[in-house]
Amino acid sequence: MHNLTTHTMKTTTTKADLIGTVAQKTGLTLNESESAVNSLFDSIIDSLKTRKRIEIRGFGSFNIRHKNLRQARNPRTGEKVMVDEKEVPVFKISKEFKSAVTASLKA
Repeated sequence: MHNLTTHTMKTTTTKADLIGTVAQKTGLTLNESESAVNSLFDSIIDSLKTRKRIEIRGFGSFNIRHKNLRQARNPRTGEKVMVDEKEVPVFKISKEFKSAVTASLKA
């Protein structure tokens, strides 16, 4: 079993890092960049709250997926439990996104 933390994920990019990158690449101030990043995230969340699908070509899509009522097991006790049906947000990466990341990881 591979330990993903030590083998594949060397660092974490935070929201603050994204804001800094936006500021650096666009020439916007940090405050302006923070507003832009927050607006993007808020727009995605607001769309999903109203069940609207978000598609960003070359990046991926966000959607709401229905999960049916199902039986599961408590991993600690092995006891069977019922998990209620629910709606969950999901993200599916685009082929271009996957190819770009995969190619750079092979290099």
